[in-house]
Amino acid sequence: MQYRRLGRTDLRVSLICLGSMTWGRQNTEAEGHAQMDLALDRGVNFIDTAEMYSVPVTAETYGRSEEIIGSWLAARGNRDKVILATKAVGPGDRFGHIRDGRPRLNRVHLTQAVEDSLRRLRSDYVDLYQLHWPERSVNSFGKLGYVHVEDEDTVPVAETLGVLGDLVAAGKIRHVGLSNETPWGMMSFARIADAAGLPRVASVQNAYNLVNRAFEVGAAEVAIREDIGLLAYSPLAGGWLTGKYDGGARPEGARMTLFGDYFRRYATPSGPEAIAAYVALARRHGLVPAAMALAFVNARRFLTSNIVGATSLPQLAANIDSVELVLDEEVLQGIEAIHARWSNPCP
Repeated sequence: MQYRRLGRTDLRVSLICLGSMTWGRQNTEAEGHAQMDLALDRGVNFIDTAEMYSVPVTAETYGRSEEIIGSWLAARGNRDKVILATKAVGPGDRFGHIRDGRPRLNRVHLTQAVEDSLRRLRSDYVDLYQLHWPERSVNSFGKLGYVHVEDEDTVPVAETLGVLGDLVAAGKIRHVGLSNETPWGMMSFARIADAAGLPRVASVQNAYNLVNRAFEVGAAEVAIREDIGLLAYSPLAGGWLTGKYDGGARPEGARMTLFGDYFRRYATPSGPEAIAAYVALARRHGLVPAAMALAFVNARRFLTSNIVGATSLPQLAANIDSVELVLDEEVLQGIEAIHARWSNPCP
């Protein structure tokens, strides 16, 4: 396993991070425990979750992934062996089951969110506490173009950072991260933190994969220059880049088979065509498509860790093995040729 520094902290996290959003929905508690056992044995020391998981989000499964991690930590007694990241939801109209039904990134909500996550995780602290998405309207979740909303009711960045600073001082969280954030947001958090002596964000968790390289346009420079490394989620584009959905296939138990209407991000007009080209490229070079897709993400300079999810142990083991794969120049040129033809077809 390879390890990289988390922002400007003293933590070194594994290049592969274990995602947990299927635990409690597609995976049982026992299966989640088995995945964590395997990952830890293979050198993965970084686990990512969120208060809203598992996914698809429902009131019945809210917090279930955190609970499964908590029961594993309690059973194994190994809290000191893992770097644990979770996330607090931002505003939205789909979360009537979370707190008062109008979650915000303010003192009341963040304080309660942290306490609730710690209880479910059975831990006294979280290593990395992330804001799942911004307070303001941004071009995340399937959008490239930014549409400005005048006079939007948002919690100021300085107020949110102030709350997080108090939680750091109280020992509830160690470090702070962002998610689904823009270059402006990353710079705003960094600037305000530096000016006011508040916690500096260590990372940003955004979607990044062969069919969504939007992070490269502006955020990559911020990530490198400001030491706010990318935690890449959906590196396999929701499983599409494995090739398992080729030709409209819907394998039994697969995410798109079970929840296709929920995960529409990669079913764009040109998405399947671009995905098919990447899958074909991998196979021409004797590579497993998933391994090629993960290896591409692993090699990015702005990356801190690549978040992989799996529903089976063989799948997880193969994903972890991607750290050993180095793509040759011919493959990389092929990737860039496809990217030039279909640039970010699945933002």
